[in-house]
Amino acid sequence: MKLGVHLGYWGLGLTGEDQLAIVQEAEQLGYDSAWTAEAYGSDCATVLAWLAGQTTRIRLAAGIFQMPGRSATMTAMTAATLDQLSDGRMILGIGSSGPQVSEGWHGVRFARQLARTRDYVGVLRMALARERVEYHGETLDLPLPDGPGKALKLTIAPVQERMPIFIAAIGPKNTQLAGEIADGVIPTMFSPEHVAIMRDELQTGVDRAGNGKTLADVEMAPGVQVYVGDDVAAARDLMRPFLALYIGGMGSREQNFYNRLAQRYGFEDAARKVQDLYLEGKKDEAMAAIPDALIDTVSICGTKDQVRDRLAAYRDAGVGTLAVTPMAWTRPDRIEQLRLVAELHAA
Repeated sequence: MKLGVHLGYWGLGLTGEDQLAIVQEAEQLGYDSAWTAEAYGSDCATVLAWLAGQTTRIRLAAGIFQMPGRSATMTAMTAATLDQLSDGRMILGIGSSGPQVSEGWHGVRFARQLARTRDYVGVLRMALARERVEYHGETLDLPLPDGPGKALKLTIAPVQERMPIFIAAIGPKNTQLAGEIADGVIPTMFSPEHVAIMRDELQTGVDRAGNGKTLADVEMAPGVQVYVGDDVAAARDLMRPFLALYIGGMGSREQNFYNRLAQRYGFEDAARKVQDLYLEGKKDEAMAAIPDALIDTVSICGTKDQVRDRLAAYRDAGVGTLAVTPMAWTRPDRIEQLRLVAELHAA
């Protein structure tokens, strides 16, 4: 299992120089990749380009490019450029985002997500292979059939012969699709104890591909919040704001993928309670309502021995890359957490 450092959203709490120092230290510690995120603040591409010129070995991963924010060919252009700037270190992660961001920020209807993702990846593959992009799918038509459009091909070549494409997936159907058409899957709130569910869904997609692909060809790359400390209760409390936001408020009552996932893990009553409290504006109560067992299921926190065992559980579950977000708020503390995780991972 490789380690990655997840920077999350740029500019929240740490300066650019802090973040750069964290990535450079992670590179020295042997971390394999650095991941960035975007919602409706910082974008992934600018941050990755900035890091590309100031690192040498660590791979650079979009975690994720929002599909409603870019056409598929624009994403191919951006990924190819980043691959050149980094001398072949780009990992292309994509995802649907959510209905509130897609429709409220990008003005793109959140509909037909499976067909949209399939078409998007199909165009990405053609463009990155520098084929002339003539693609006629359910949601994408290139060139448009009733105008002056021309089938074009990318004028620059990525360094990598085949750039890895990862899909952010939570639900069963999207996970199956990732198994079928992607090189990796990026799950959120991943639980090693429930990995059999994900493996079965990925296997369904792999079988559907029908081209000799195996489950080993699809890398699992979950992100996870981490804190190593002797005060276990305090470490768990660091995880509560993130989990309350996602389980309680990341989406509407009717469409919250993370809430559904917590329910699938067996925390039905707790997930509903957290959502009710969060949507009522009672955020502190929502955080307090998250069971310790749920925190331990989807986070890594506690003493060195606990974290070492938890890292082993992710490794045993078949995780290929574990992208860790240290739950620390200063440059020295975040670097110290990365150091501890690296040591415990190697132990």
